[in-house]
Formats: sequence, C-alpha cells, structure tokens
Amino acid sequence: MQSERLAQQLGTLPANPGVYLFRDKKDKVIYVGKAASLSSRVRSYFGAPRSLSSKAQRLTSSISTMEFIITNSEAEALLLECNMIKKYHPRFNVRFRDDKAFPYLRIDTNEDWPAVRVTRRRQADGATYFGPFASAGSVRKTRNLIKRIFPLRSCNKRIDGRDRRPCLDYHIHRCLGPCIGAVSKEGYRDVVNQVISFLQGKQELVVRELHGNMEAAVQKLQFEKAALFRDQIRAIEDVIEGQRIAVASEGEQDVVALAQQEGLACVQVFFIRNDKLIDRQHFVMHGVYSEDPIQTMTGFLKQYYTSTAHIPPAILLQYPADDLPLLRGWLKNLRGGHVRLQVPRRGVKRRLVEMAAENAKKALDLVTTEQRLEDVNAGLEDLKAKLCLPRIPTRMEGYDISNIQGALAVGSMVVFENGLPKTRDYRRFRIKAVHYANDYAMLQEMLRRRFKRGICDKGSWAANPDLVLIDGGKGHLSAALEVRREVAVDSIPIVSLAKENEEVFLPGRPDPVDMAVDSAGLHLLQRVRDEAHRFAVSYHRKLRRKHALASALDTVPGIGPKRKRALLSRFGSVQAISAASEEELGRTKGITAALAGKVKQYL
Repeated sequence: MQSERLAQQLGTLPANPGVYLFRDKKDKVIYVGKAASLSSRVRSYFGAPRSLSSKAQRLTSSISTMEFIITNSEAEALLLECNMIKKYHPRFNVRFRDDKAFPYLRIDTNEDWPAVRVTRRRQADGATYFGPFASAGSVRKTRNLIKRIFPLRSCNKRIDGRDRRPCLDYHIHRCLGPCIGAVSKEGYRDVVNQVISFLQGKQELVVRELHGNMEAAVQKLQFEKAALFRDQIRAIEDVIEGQRIAVASEGEQDVVALAQQEGLACVQVFFIRNDKLIDRQHFVMHGVYSEDPIQTMTGFLKQYYTSTAHIPPAILLQYPADDLPLLRGWLKNLRGGHVRLQVPRRGVKRRLVEMAAENAKKALDLVTTEQRLEDVNAGLEDLKAKLCLPRIPTRMEGYDISNIQGALAVGSMVVFENGLPKTRDYRRFRIKAVHYANDYAMLQEMLRRRFKRGICDKGSWAANPDLVLIDGGKGHLSAALEVRREVAVDSIPIVSLAKENEEVFLPGRPDPVDMAVDSAGLHLLQRVRDEAHRFAVSYHRKLRRKHALASALDTVPGIGPKRKRALLSRFGSVQAISAASEEELGRTKGITAALAGKVKQYL
C-alpha cells in the first residue's frame, strides 16, 4: 500500500527523461532505473499487481520513498543510471558482484622506464590501460606471462643508470637492466611497444619484429642475444597456438554469452583480436531473479562497457539487448566509431556464441558452489549472533513429525554439518507410544529416544548438536524443552521455526527473534527445517504405501492369515506378489488356480 509521501512524489513526476531511485524504510537505495518519460515509467510500477512480475511485486512492496533526476536526453539517463548502480549497488538491480574493484593492467608510456602495473582505478591520465579483468588472479596470470616473455622492469626504484649491480631479474634475463645503464631508452621503448602490441592481440607483428632482431644479432655474432630473441619468439608462438579456436573468426570482436539462475548470473566474454581468441573472462552478476536473459544481457552491457579500456567495432551477443538504438549510439560515443551489436543465428559467429555460452554454464556451476559456501558461512555466523549461541553451530539437527490423524506416525532427524547436509547421520523414528493425534507427545517421544541414545551409545548418536531446530511454534518448543530438562541435556540450544510467518522462537522469550526475511541465518534454518519435513514425509509416504498394499491382501476372498503368510514367505512383498503370474502364484502351498486368479484380480 502506497504511503502518503510516496503518493505525493508520484504526483510530481515530470514527462522528461531521467533516472529514478527507489528507497526502502531505512532510506537505502534498492533500485535504480532510467526512463524516456519518468512519469509513465515510474507509474507503471504501481498499477495492478497481477500485471507485474514477481520481482516487481517484491520491489514495490519494499518501496518507501523515491527520488528522480531529470536529464537532457535518454542517452544521458543511461550513463547516469550506470553510475548510480555502481555507487549504490541496489539489491533489486542486475549488477556486477565487485564492480568497484575491477583490476586493470596499466603502462604509463609517459615515463622514461615504464613497467606493467596492476591498478584498480582507471583514469584519464594518458597511460595505456588493459582490462577490466574479472579477478585479481586473472590479471596476475597475464602480468606473469608478460614478465616471462618480455624483459621489462618490475621494481619501483628510481632509474638513473648508476646502480653498481643489477637485481636477480637481470641475471635470469627477466629485465634489461636500465638501473645499471645496460639498455638505452630507445631499446627499452621498443620492448614496451612490443608488450602493448601483444596485449592488443597483435602477436604476429611482435614475432616479425623479434625475428628481425634475432637475425640482426646473428649478423653481429651476438649469439647469446639472438638466443634470447629466439626464446621470446617460441614463447609467443606457444601463446598463439593456445589462442587458436576450432572455428575461424574474423577481425576484432567481443563475444558475450551468459548463464543464470535464481539470484545469480555468470557472463562469459571472449576477446577476439586479429582473428584469435586472446583472452576470456567471466563476470558474476547479482540481483538476477525473474529477469529475462535479455534484461540481464542489457544490464551487463551497460555496466561493463562503461568500465572497459577498449570497445571493439563488433559485439556478438547470445541474446538481443533492450534499447538497441540507444545502446548503439552510446557505444559509438564511447568508442569514437560505429559499434555493431549482433545476435548471430548460424555459421561461424553462432558457434562462437555457443562456445561462450557453454563456458558461462561451467563458470556458473563453480561460482554457485563458491557462493553457496559463502552464504553458509555467513548464515552460521548470523545464527551465532542472532540466537545468542555460545559457538558457531557446526552441527545442527532438525526434527519433524509426519502422521495422518495419528496413524502411522513417524519422526525425522536430519543433520547439517558446517551448514551442509550430512545424510549418513539422518535417522527415522516410528512413533510407538503415542496412538492418537498429538504432535507434541510424538515430538517428545522422538527427542527422548534420541537424547537417551546419545548418552548411552557411541558413534553419530553420541555427537551432541550445537543447535536443535524444531519445526513448529512456541508449543513445540515448550514440549522439546520439557524433554531437555528430563534427560538433563540443558546445555544443548533448542529453537523452533514456525511456518506461517517464518518466525524463530527462543526459550524464555515471548516474542520471535528479529531476523530479516533475506538474512543468511534464516535461510539456513529454513533449509534445515525443509529437509527435516521432506525426510519425514517421504518415510511416512513409504509406510502408507506398504500398509495399503498389505491391506489389499486382506480383501481377497479365501486368503486368510495362513495363506497370506505363505504368499509373503514365497515372494517377499506384496509388490512381488502383484507382479507374479497366476501360474507362479498357483505353485504356492494352499493357493489353488482359482485363488491365484482372485489374487491377481484384487491386486
């Protein structure tokens, strides 16, 4: 329901192009968008809820206030939107995971003795930048490759050519030794230009230049120097061979494809320069919920190409982008030349996109695993703090009851260790002492048996949990606490999680714990609760099925307890009896051909 303040703000919206920001009750920016007409675009969020996507419904329910910024054109709004997303990282926007800290390689050609440096700030300072790279690991890998092939300095010392002795890099041919005056500025500059050409994908040009240098060194009988050029050539040729791909590509282009799942996307970019795949990077994006892949692709293009040091004349896409004419014009201004955005349907270019998409899927699997571990660790820390636990709940046990009006009642115990299921420690309980519908009493029987086994037995039963989670509300928690006192295991923390409002209850506190609906700790408790429920229901369903089949034999005329035992003894189960032929049934003691026919008919 709209607040009075928000309703007033909606009434002041102009029809101009611009950017709008939605804020929540804590005044935190939760979404940034651009619009050709602020009035019509923003009002569309507050129409009939049925017309909105599930994500838009969650967004609008979280909006407390809004603000807007008018721009002169939609192109200006696009650029401002990108900057605002980078500044605020709104949780409802598709956004880079760490876009504030992308690393670059920087070569300051204004220096007398440039080096290849890693930086996280790209500035208009006249230096040459390459990137952004997706991670510190990928930029270090590229820098180490350059260091292995090209003998540029990596030190930070002041170079005046008067040092008495060089460092180790000079002796192992990893530096030209400008510190001792072993190379001229012109000779050093030639190597710097080779590095820049190499990073631009012009490796063949570098190889031709090195071949010329090698031949010149041979003619001067400088064989050791010629051998160094030869080793450089071989190293670069190895790189070129590794960059060859199964499909022939042409020219200079980026290939962009993605894979996504709830909340997360991985975008793979192939960098093709001079017909070779010189590099590839994958970028993680958050805030991907009910987005169409087209929206995810659009969000990536806008954020990535405001950061990149180089925009190629062609970009191949897996999915088309929204606002295509606007994007083309914006990229043209950034590049200073035309940029072709294309979704190839067949041929070599399509195969390139498919390769990038397959790599994106594999990268997403790895990223998802890493993200899951991060979420688990954050959830464990959150539970320790919010539930006032004495230590991180390394071992958690979840309990649930399943029955129908007290019939075939069962209980489940699931175990999570370090936030992940430990299935070999799962246990199932047939409720024996309670023969009526009483979930509290059934829960108490299960917990009593579990804790007493823990006191008397060894192995997994003896491992005390750091946290016990009960599926239920205050009543279920009170029932569990009675058993804890009875068995004298008061040191074990017990909490309950009620389904209706996802409320967490602690002993001695009438009100639920204040846990945000999107907190990592609550999500972890929900996973434990849901797994306990699934395990209990599956066991109860299995017992019901067996009971129903066993009862079916009792309905067959002429089959009493003695013949029933004979059939079960011969075939082992009612399923096997049902699958047997009449001839096989007739060979059972006491079963005539007529009875065999009736058994088949009834089962």
